Amino acid sequence: MSKKNSVLIAFSVAIFGLGVVTGKLTQLASVAEAQSTDRVFELRTYTAHPGRLAELHARFRDHTVELFERHGMTNIVYMAPQDAPLSENTLVYLLAHDSRDAAEASWAGFRSDPDWQAVAEATRRNGRLVQNVDSVFLDPTDYSKLR
Repeated sequence: MSKKNSVLIAFSVAIFGLGVVTGKLTQLASVAEAQSTDRVFELRTYTAHPGRLAELHARFRDHTVELFERHGMTNIVYMAPQDAPLSENTLVYLLAHDSRDAAEASWAGFRSDPDWQAVAEATRRNGRLVQNVDSVFLDPTDYSKLR
């Protein structure tokens, strides 16, 4: 291999390595920014009407998650209980908001979004999917990994 090709390969590897390192640093900066201490979390628990949980999951999967993001909410996790009776009718999820005021603004925007209104109407043709919603706003503790 010529010296010119060796230098070219070494330069390419260095550029690639720099890209990987820069990408990791950017990713770490994004995580740090996303975990700002002003952020508030919202834990929501939905109880579906009997036999409607699969439809509720479909609505979230196909529409709601994206609409939340559109309105400034950060989707953290969606979970289903393992044990009956909750496994038969319950969806639990966690959102993050920049602040409590930001949460209120995001929810107002979401509820008035014509796309959400159309989805809600379409998925309620056979009656409401949800019989109860519990919402709790939470602050992370100082020892929490998620902030």
